[in-house]
Amino acid sequence: MSRVVKVALIQQTVGLNSEENFRRSLGAVTEAAVGGAKLVVLQELHRSRYFCQQQDVNGFDLAETIPGPSTRALAELAAEHEVVIVSSLFEKRTAGLYHNTAVVLDSDGTIAGRYRKMHIPDDPGFYEKFYFSPGDLGFEPIQTRLGKLGVLVCWDQWFPEAARLMTLAGAELLIYPTAIGWDPTDDVAEKKRQIDAWIISQRAHAVANGLPVLSCNRVGFEPDPGPNGDNSRAGAGIGFWGNSFVAGPQGELLAQASTEDEHILFADVDLGRSETVRRIWPYLRDRRVDSYADLQKLFRD
Repeated sequence: MSRVVKVALIQQTVGLNSEENFRRSLGAVTEAAVGGAKLVVLQELHRSRYFCQQQDVNGFDLAETIPGPSTRALAELAAEHEVVIVSSLFEKRTAGLYHNTAVVLDSDGTIAGRYRKMHIPDDPGFYEKFYFSPGDLGFEPIQTRLGKLGVLVCWDQWFPEAARLMTLAGAELLIYPTAIGWDPTDDVAEKKRQIDAWIISQRAHAVANGLPVLSCNRVGFEPDPGPNGDNSRAGAGIGFWGNSFVAGPQGELLAQASTEDEHILFADVDLGRSETVRRIWPYLRDRRVDSYADLQKLFRD
């Protein structure tokens, strides 16, 4: 049976002023809701520039509690427009313990739940292990008035295990707030390989699990400030590649944003199609769970 939900992904550039960034995000959520969206997804760590380009203890000043000022403002919007909002925040759990956390505000303004990023990268320009403890809430969908949302975050999107576990727990769609981009020194061919791999991997999650996928990325160049703002020690920066997209349960692209521009990307997602698709492609039925024990190993030596 058809269950069409209008969704909106907020793809934005991010400046130095966190409060202004947040005001712009709130404005975009309002615009999306007025445009008919019932589910609005914000990009990863949308309040600030991507501070993980360097390991700098001053970056912890950006963290906040959940509930906190951001969730209060988002909750008011959610209730006012009767819209479900997926936000991505730098969570301060206590002094010295922080998470990269997605929080879901239900359409009545309540916090429906949160997901703490499980896979934490540690690569040049993406020093997230310095800031974030791995999530401890598992791969649990978040129940909202629209259904069960399988919310994951950025680096999680490369791992089929995460998508599968969300699916097995009853998720009705997969949502990825994201901050991913190129090293500006990469050549054109390398850039294309990276973005193609990024899109293919997530569309594959849609196919393998028979679920829609929503991937919301930031856009625009963000310079590396260097540690403690020392530009003489800065890296090349990151050119966030946008291309936020919505895919259906057979991996079909329903909407896609550009590489350079801000977008409020709308799409109509039929949650009822998953039932139809899974009847013709019954992957869950044919899984050989009795033979998958080695998946619990890092590698088979």
